Amino acid sequence: MFEIRKSNFELAVIQKVKEIRENRKLGQRDIAALLGVTEGFIGQIESPNNASKYNLNHLNILAKELECSPKDFLPDEPVL
Repeated sequence: MFEIRKSNFELAVIQKVKEIRENRKLGQRDIAALLGVTEGFIGQIESPNNASKYNLNHLNILAKELECSPKDFLPDEPVL
């Protein structure tokens, strides 16, 4: 069976979003509401065992709503 994995870069972006979310005391439900998706979808994104991930539009919306830059969700260094 074909295993769908997130790249290390995608996992780093997801972790950055999660860190910002937690630092601002926001739940998955709050992020889902900002993006117009379900809380379950955010759970899938944050699960390393699911192929779901944020796209660039998601990051742009989050940056606007959280009043930060989209680059705040990217790692500082290249990820191998």
